[in-house]
Amino acid sequence: MKFAEAAHAVQRGYSCINGLCFRIGPFHFRLHSDLSEFTELIRRMYADYAWSVSEFADFHIDLVRHAHWLRPWQPQVQFFVGDKAPFQPFPRDTALPFLEWGLNWCVATHAHHYLMLHAGVIEKNNQTLILPAWPGSGKSTLTAALCQRGWRLLSDEFGLVRPQDGLLAPFPRLIPLKNESIAVFRDFAPNAVMGPEYPKTRKGTVCHLRPPTDSIERDQELAKPRWIVFPEYRKGVAMNLCPIEKTQAFVMLSGHSFNYDLIGLRGFRALANLIDTCDCYTFEYGGDLEQAVVQLNTLADDLI
Repeated sequence: MKFAEAAHAVQRGYSCINGLCFRIGPFHFRLHSDLSEFTELIRRMYADYAWSVSEFADFHIDLVRHAHWLRPWQPQVQFFVGDKAPFQPFPRDTALPFLEWGLNWCVATHAHHYLMLHAGVIEKNNQTLILPAWPGSGKSTLTAALCQRGWRLLSDEFGLVRPQDGLLAPFPRLIPLKNESIAVFRDFAPNAVMGPEYPKTRKGTVCHLRPPTDSIERDQELAKPRWIVFPEYRKGVAMNLCPIEKTQAFVMLSGHSFNYDLIGLRGFRALANLIDTCDCYTFEYGGDLEQAVVQLNTLADDLI
């Protein structure tokens, strides 16, 4: 059952979110919140996610009001996982970005049974493209664009590689678009479901994109890795998709892992097997998002 169909407390206009449990890929989250303005936004942005009545959840999250005794006129919100608050409070009007960053933190700090890559991950024709990149490289924008043009979204942030078989686990979260890329993407995909813009976050202006329904519904389908492409957006640069040696790709990809060093030999073997499985490229692009999508589509289309 989907979140929008089952979240009856939200649909009836109750003023809080009381223990709604939803699934994203391999993880179950249980959310409590006393933010009355948050219920309709959550129902809309999480509408296609699977809802559960199970008592089990990997992460029990509270997103609740927080009053600072020195600044009572500045409403804030606090994020708890169990009884722990891993962050300082955020302004109340940035609750959705705060929740999304909190979900990232939960996975990044606990899911060490995967090799975790900082990468966009998308699939087409049963073959998966991994887009590892530093912040500001255009990774999320490119991932979002491709999943609006026929690719299945696994994640824009986490490449979850299973060490035992090298397959990729989906984690199709909301995609955070930032600053100038928001307007670019609205022009590129005017019918996409997007949330409010938040202009005062620590990363500038952020706006979240809801993944296509098909990507969310297929969040239990593992994917085979096929290509690793290191994207870099540089304004005005000529588009260039360039093959690279696997040794170079290994060094580059190890720098884009959250836990490669932490999981030791298991991480080394998983990364080495991933590199062996994939063709590796760098990809510079400089302005035309549609043309960038066309260029990367040639990888999958060559398999037809």
